[in-house]
Amino acid sequence: MLFIKNKTISKCIVRISILFTIYSMVTSNVFGSMFLYPISTKKSKSSVQSSVSTFGTTPQFAFVSASQVLMEPTTGKILYANNENEKLLPASVTKVMTLLLVMEQIDIGKLSYTDKITCSANASKMGGSQIWFKEGESLSVDEALKAICVVSANDVTVAMSEHIAGSEPNFVKMMNDKALSLGMENTHFMNCHGIDEDDHYTSAKDVAIMSRELILKHPDILKYTSIWMDTLRDGTFSLSSTNKLIKSYEGANGLKTGSTSKALFNLSSSATRDNTTYIAVVMRAPSSDIRLEECKQLLNYGFSTYQIQNIYDKGTVVDSKPVNKNVEKHANITVQESFSTLVDKGSKMEVIENIIYNNDILKAPITANQVVGKLEVLSKISGEKIGEVPLVITEDIPKSSIKEYMKKTFKTFTMCPLA
Repeated sequence: MLFIKNKTISKCIVRISILFTIYSMVTSNVFGSMFLYPISTKKSKSSVQSSVSTFGTTPQFAFVSASQVLMEPTTGKILYANNENEKLLPASVTKVMTLLLVMEQIDIGKLSYTDKITCSANASKMGGSQIWFKEGESLSVDEALKAICVVSANDVTVAMSEHIAGSEPNFVKMMNDKALSLGMENTHFMNCHGIDEDDHYTSAKDVAIMSRELILKHPDILKYTSIWMDTLRDGTFSLSSTNKLIKSYEGANGLKTGSTSKALFNLSSSATRDNTTYIAVVMRAPSSDIRLEECKQLLNYGFSTYQIQNIYDKGTVVDSKPVNKNVEKHANITVQESFSTLVDKGSKMEVIENIIYNNDILKAPITANQVVGKLEVLSKISGEKIGEVPLVITEDIPKSSIKEYMKKTFKTFTMCPLA
């Protein structure tokens, strides 16, 4: 049996009291970082070398189509627009929205490329562009996407809508809901394929908006929209793209043609060169050749005048902060997604970054990818805000236990042995 003198017991009690006092201070919002962590010295603003567009005068084109838009999808900047909000018949450019919803279903796991799409009696009766999809015949989702993207098959499009939503009207409601969420103010769909119908319309700007959403959020679609020729039904049925840009324009990778006797000729086109992509939309052109030529002119203007320059890659660490309620962690603050800006070709300038946190003190527990603030990017010369990107912590940071705090405190403060 061990015997401890009264004097020793008194000292131990005093030291334990001090220890718990320190623990209370350390775990408080105010003093925690002061005792266990060095204070972060990173300034919230700093200069980095990057680029910003100065954007010159509006270009002049001798277009004969009704409306046009040129957009850079990464930034969403519209570089040219004419009658961009006019409500027009979209024809099969409607299928951009159909494809967007299909790709969403694939990317969230509700639909697989190997799933089978079976043709209904309703789908088999669709006119216009088709592959003569027979009632009861099945295609994989992969094959169906080829049919829709390459030859604009209305029969396959309807079968796909029925597979996803149970009926075409249910699917059309999904289309209109999505259009509303994207801010497509001059759009209303009545069907999923684009055959002319009363109250079925969109605008060049809205086509650019949904095209941007499609290629940015679901870039795998470009594997289908960039096909020039392919086959279905074990090689027995040939496919040849309705979009002649795929063959004739360098970097062309999409996106969707459309034409009817009332709508005339529409095209939402996309092309990529040197990591820069543009979307060019032409609506109500008098011929297929004219819609192609006008899209080429828009794309040429984009590639010759502007370029994309990267400022931050996804996951770039921009700051480090201590985490209250956790004895060990300094959290790396990273950008949630890549951030780029559009610039005049060859131009560069400095920008200022401004880090804004949701709360001054980070407090555990923190879940991975939790947004803790934002990074604003400003022009150093003008002070104009170029854009912003969310800031996240990429790892789980749990709240420390009392035992972990005690261990940390013992390491931090010198204590004499109790025996």
